[in-house]
Amino acid sequence: MKKRNFIASAVIMMAAVHGFANAQDTLSVKLGVLNDLSGIGAELGGQGSVIAARMAAEDFHKTHPDVKVEVIFSDHQNKADIGAATARQWYDQEGVDAILGVQTSSVALAVNALTKEKNKVLIGSGPGTADLTGKACTPNTVHWTYDTWALAHATGSALVKEGGKTWFFITSDYSFGHALEKDTSKVVIDGGGKVLGHALHPFGTTDYSSYILQAQTSGAQVIGMATSSGDLVSLIKQSAEFGVMAQGQRLAALLMFITDVHALGLDSVQGLVLSGPFYWDLNADTRKWSQRFAERSGGTMPTMVHAGVYAGAMHYLKAVAALKNTQDGAAVVAKMKQMPTNDPLFGKGKIRIDGRKIHPMYLFQVKTPAESKSPWDYYKVLATIPADQAFRPLAAGNCPLVK
Repeated sequence: MKKRNFIASAVIMMAAVHGFANAQDTLSVKLGVLNDLSGIGAELGGQGSVIAARMAAEDFHKTHPDVKVEVIFSDHQNKADIGAATARQWYDQEGVDAILGVQTSSVALAVNALTKEKNKVLIGSGPGTADLTGKACTPNTVHWTYDTWALAHATGSALVKEGGKTWFFITSDYSFGHALEKDTSKVVIDGGGKVLGHALHPFGTTDYSSYILQAQTSGAQVIGMATSSGDLVSLIKQSAEFGVMAQGQRLAALLMFITDVHALGLDSVQGLVLSGPFYWDLNADTRKWSQRFAERSGGTMPTMVHAGVYAGAMHYLKAVAALKNTQDGAAVVAKMKQMPTNDPLFGKGKIRIDGRKIHPMYLFQVKTPAESKSPWDYYKVLATIPADQAFRPLAAGNCPLVK
């Protein structure tokens, strides 16, 4: 009887050990999409970023069935305190390993600091401030997609070369807007131009009349719109009502998304020059993925923010699978930097020591209604800016990780 009990206990113990081993073989990863789900940036990020993250989780699971990926999401309401509080709860109580998206620079900077404190991972596809890879860089953050330096140099330099030598800025009064105006102003001045002034508007403004009048009165050849999303759409609409372009001044959209063009219509923005690293119709790979995205989003094509969430999540998951560990965020980011990036949306690239993801940028022009042949057929490529020229030089960012 004792022998039977011993054998039974041994079998149970072996089964338990085997079950534990299987549990250990399955790696669980929890991703949190933190962005604007209900405000003026909901179209460019919002639920589309959640869709993109879930697509990444599903696609990765097909080739790595031993990795279980869960995606949760929350609305930071474009407020740094809410974003930081959500991130803290996710890291401390809900087991989130990495946060994705985080449009709105002030929120991203707050979450960036907390992510380092908690040794987790932040992959920003949405914030514009180049400080994330400059003075605020950390070993735990990767800045995907775009930043103010890249936008300023792509769009600003193109317009200066075309003869736009005098500028007036209408700027959103928070960290992103300030950084975009500062970076573009330097491009203008370095190109032999002059900045005549600026007007700061609060986030979520509804009446731009006083700012537009200041810009018109300045006599500037170019009105630089250092703002984005719903603010940009409203500003362009009201500028048209004031006859800004009809009177000879040119509007420069320093950060514009395809959802903004869709909301405004080609009649309103035809000929406008803008820049970015992604467009759904760039090539066969971007078209294929974007059609999949559109099937889930009710027909809406992805923005560059959505593309960045997907690509960033995929590269993060590759690093986690290689390390078989999610607990040390800095180690995961170090692995991400070690591994070359390669995905269907941004192509081949790399992540620098400062956390800046490097890939080409494109200068686009919005098509005329006659040039557009199908829904969402909005851009034509004017120029390709190589990856090694598209972003701020590594030595110029003052990132403490750069020795």
